Amino acid sequence: MATAAQKRTPARPATQKEFLYEWEGRDRNGKTVRGEMRALGENQVQASLRRQGVLTTKIKKRKLRSGKSIKPRDVAVFTRQMATMMKAGVPLLQAFDIVGRGNSNPNMARLLNDIRTDVETGTSLSSAFRKHPKYFNTLYCNLIEAGEAAGILEELLDRLALYMEKTEAIKSKIKSALMYPTAVIVVAFVVVTIIMLFVIPSFKQVFTSFGADLPAPTLFVIGMSEFFVSYWWLIFGVLIGGGYFTLQAWKRNEKFQQAVDRLLLRLPIFGALIDKSCVARWTRTLSTMFAAGVPLVEALDSVGGASGNSVYAKATTRIQQEVSTGTSLTTAMTGANLFPPMVLQMTAIGEESGSIDHMLGKAADFYEQEVDAMVAGLSSLMEPIIIVVLGVVIGGIVVSMYLPIFKLGQVV
Repeated sequence: MATAAQKRTPARPATQKEFLYEWEGRDRNGKTVRGEMRALGENQVQASLRRQGVLTTKIKKRKLRSGKSIKPRDVAVFTRQMATMMKAGVPLLQAFDIVGRGNSNPNMARLLNDIRTDVETGTSLSSAFRKHPKYFNTLYCNLIEAGEAAGILEELLDRLALYMEKTEAIKSKIKSALMYPTAVIVVAFVVVTIIMLFVIPSFKQVFTSFGADLPAPTLFVIGMSEFFVSYWWLIFGVLIGGGYFTLQAWKRNEKFQQAVDRLLLRLPIFGALIDKSCVARWTRTLSTMFAAGVPLVEALDSVGGASGNSVYAKATTRIQQEVSTGTSLTTAMTGANLFPPMVLQMTAIGEESGSIDHMLGKAADFYEQEVDAMVAGLSSLMEPIIIVVLGVVIGGIVVSMYLPIFKLGQVV
């Protein structure tokens, strides 16, 4: 029955609409049970529950609601919840039920229900996750598979939850470091645009009535305003179109992506922050995979992509090739010319002592603390720099427009 159910699932027409059914029934012991199930119709719900030995007494259809998109943070929270419940002895399917019902995002609840249905029909948990690569990457599925094979799924879920929480923490810290200057720059651009389009033309009409020569700074600002008024559509078109095409090229062109990522690593202020975060994620990922019992060469498959930078991903591919031919991990990492001496030294000690996962974990802890310190330092450093830049730009425009008025006052 399980095999037949698995074969029918891929043949489901994509145009058929699924619904969420709330059901109530009695199990083999006569105990009242309740739950939810995503299906095409009531007959499918009854058939699935009958296979579980549940006699349905009530089935109610509830229309599926749209919800927020599923973020990596949602997956991290789900992993932590599953690890906690399985450590407490809650059966796997029941844990899925509890997490699904308690999730406020309908999209996440539907995803968990799909995975639960696959597991219920005999599919392994790792195979069920692999059907949704958008949300569960190769690293995630490999660790789950290793946990199932070794019979330590709850331990691997806990380790995976810890890894995802630390990774998401690094991402959020980098975003917070970039958010403030980005927001200020956007607001400054909007303010300057409004001044150029609406304020300066009004000053221009006043200055024309003076009948006197205007200072050079005022003429320059008026010329910029005239350009904005005449070609505002071109300016916004170039900015929006350029941003869109740059993003698409970054997504689809590997060489362009590598060039952008290489440039990011060389930025004067943020380059060091991005580099340290890549090292932290690289070492944390390899430490987690190796501690889970995944062979080194196979573990390196997931490490490059998890670093979040194509430069590190390309270097990881070379490291994997060298390690597969018998080169030590330390020697291969040294040849990449990307990793700091401390990471190389700790990797060498880990190889000699047989504790690579422990030493790489320590390196990851250190660089995560470095990222924390750099984010705090950048926040305090960027504020005066931004204030000075905004003062020069907007203050320069204001002074340029008031120079003729000051000149007129001197003549009077």
